[in-house]
Amino acid sequence: MSAFISARDLVVEFPVYNASHRSLKKQLISATTGGRIAADVKRRLNVRALDGVNFELKPGDRLGLVGHNGAGKTTLLRALAGVYPPSAGTLTVKGRLACLTDIAVGIDGEATGFENIYLRGIVMGMTPREISAKLDDIAEFSELGDYLNMPVRTYSSGMQLRLAFAVSTSIDADIVLMDEWLSVGDAQFNAKASQRLSAMVEKSSILVIASHQESVINDLCNRRVRLEHGRLVELC
Repeated sequence: MSAFISARDLVVEFPVYNASHRSLKKQLISATTGGRIAADVKRRLNVRALDGVNFELKPGDRLGLVGHNGAGKTTLLRALAGVYPPSAGTLTVKGRLACLTDIAVGIDGEATGFENIYLRGIVMGMTPREISAKLDDIAEFSELGDYLNMPVRTYSSGMQLRLAFAVSTSIDADIVLMDEWLSVGDAQFNAKASQRLSAMVEKSSILVIASHQESVINDLCNRRVRLEHGRLVELC
């Protein structure tokens, strides 16, 4: 099955509960970023984070998402990952996903490093057998040694990030979703991590990355989407 992504009139809305219409209107007057705020038929306030987005991606596409903070880039990535369901329109995603937007999801502080390799791997859609086959590689790449037998709560934040990164980049993915190019640890480890990330992207069929760095978009992408207030205003 070839990797494929298709968005047709995609809308993602978030209801705002227990909010004052008047106070929100006052905030909206000075707002320059974020989704559009409107009331539905029941006079509940909704934030429309994505508004009628259309695009299609096929194998070989490397799509860069650009726009101001609050433009809808991260929301779109999470919609592609299945975190946010469409409120309207359709979204079709075919292929195995590696979502690198929240790499610490699935990490349990009370569990050991080895146990967390399985927990994070399962969250990413890997089977226990697949994780077992990659266990030695993940452990070696993390450089955590005997710490992998200890609870993650004893790790420094940098060690936790190394573990999460090692697991997240071990999956064989058709589609890679990223929110900025990941940097992990000190300069030496970060160079190794960048090589691993580049290899993962190279093997994937489709890449979707959001970034504020023009150089990252230019180096990695052959297509780009510009979002403003949840609307796609440019596609090339």
